[in-house]
Amino acid sequence: MKSHGAFGYIEDKAHYKAQLKKWQRKLLHVQQAYYHQKRRAVIVFEGWDAAGKGGAIRRLTSKLDPRGFTVYPIAAPGEEENGRHYLYRFYTKLPVPGTMTIFDRSYYGRVLVERVEGLASPTQWQRAYQEINEFERLLCDDGVRIVKLFLHISEKEQLKRFEERLHNPHKRWKLTEEDVRNRGKRKDYEQAIDAMFSKTDTVQAPWHLIPAEHKWFARVEVLKTLVSALREGVDISPPPIDKKLVTLAEEKLGITVPSSSKQVSGDS
Repeated sequence: MKSHGAFGYIEDKAHYKAQLKKWQRKLLHVQQAYYHQKRRAVIVFEGWDAAGKGGAIRRLTSKLDPRGFTVYPIAAPGEEENGRHYLYRFYTKLPVPGTMTIFDRSYYGRVLVERVEGLASPTQWQRAYQEINEFERLLCDDGVRIVKLFLHISEKEQLKRFEERLHNPHKRWKLTEEDVRNRGKRKDYEQAIDAMFSKTDTVQAPWHLIPAEHKWFARVEVLKTLVSALREGVDISPPPIDKKLVTLAEEKLGITVPSSSKQVSGDS
């Protein structure tokens, strides 16, 4: 598991905005490379209730090409999914070439909420570690890049955010009875999270622990982590200019391309 610093903090809003813009731009360049090279990625968000997963996902996606990603908020399985293997609904949401799938909570629910709340039997959630590792290995072997992020906040900070949500009419909808009940089982969830890290932190799909006590820091750190993990071993330079397109633009539109930019791609 890769831990991304201690509980970091960005105090200055201007610095936060500058860092956010910088890493959003870098992530856009990565997304463009994935599109042109027909690569695929799965991004998994897990974390404590009120840890800021939604806010991080909004900052992550706000500057990307919307055609190149899909966000799936994962809740309880629907009628069609009940009775099927728990991984079924994730198989149906895997990315097509050139795109990314973002899971807001994920198949790790089997070893987290389903374990703690008794929605899966001990036999079911204990075997799930191997099932998940094999599922992710299958994807990696097929060329899918997997990035798993866990946003961590303290018990004290979580209570503060619950209080803010309850007092703010525009955020009150975010606080649910389930959130309140889950807080009473924090020790059980801590044990489940530790076991998840221990058993599913693999070479091909490691966990990235994001300190999320301060939202600005967490959002920037999520972007930096994704850029680093997604671009590893990937050429993110723009594709060369299409020779035929250059010729057509010069002939039909009167647009001339500087010689220094004519690094053409042959007849591709």
